[in-house]
Amino acid sequence: MSSPPLRVFLTPEQDRTLFELRTATRVPQRTKDRAEVLRLSHRGWKVDKIAAYLDWSIPTVREAIHRWQQQGLGGLWDAPRAGRRPKWQEADFAQLEATLEQDPKTYSSAQLAEQLATQRQVQLSRYQVQRILKKRALSGNELASVIDSCKTRLPERTNKLTCPPCNKQQQRGISS
Repeated sequence: MSSPPLRVFLTPEQDRTLFELRTATRVPQRTKDRAEVLRLSHRGWKVDKIAAYLDWSIPTVREAIHRWQQQGLGGLWDAPRAGRRPKWQEADFAQLEATLEQDPKTYSSAQLAEQLATQRQVQLSRYQVQRILKKRALSGNELASVIDSCKTRLPERTNKLTCPPCNKQQQRGISS
C-alpha cells in the first residue's frame, strides 16, 4: 500500500525565510537541506523526485516534511546529541600548554590537574589530564617537536646519538 501524496504549502514569508535559511553561512548543512526539501515540496515536487534530487531516501524526505508540519521552523534543526559534554574547553589546555612552554619546571599530571582546578575551575583526574595531553601530543612540558628529535645512545665508544624513528645522528659530548 503506497503512502498518500505529501505536500507543503508555504506563505510568501515562510518561503522567503526558508530561502534565507538555505543561503545562510552559519547554518548546518542538514538544516539547509531540510529547508530546500520544504521549498521544493511547495513548488510541487513529489517526495520521490526530491529524494532523488538530494540523494536521500524517501522516508528521510517524508520525515523532514512531517517535522516541519509538527514543529515548524524549529523542526529543521537536529536535536542535541546524547552523551555528556566535556568538562574542559580548548582554552583550558591552551593555557596549560602556554604554562608548560614558559616555565622550565617539570609538572606531573596531578599538578596539572590541580592547576586546572585552581585557575580554571575545571575538575579532571590526573588520568584524564594524561590522556588529553597525549592526544594533544604533549610530553611533560615539552612539545611534540621535542618528541620527534628524541635521542638514544649508541655504543659507549662513540659520542654520536641517534633517533630511531628518523635515523638522524647528532654530536654530543660524553663525560667520563
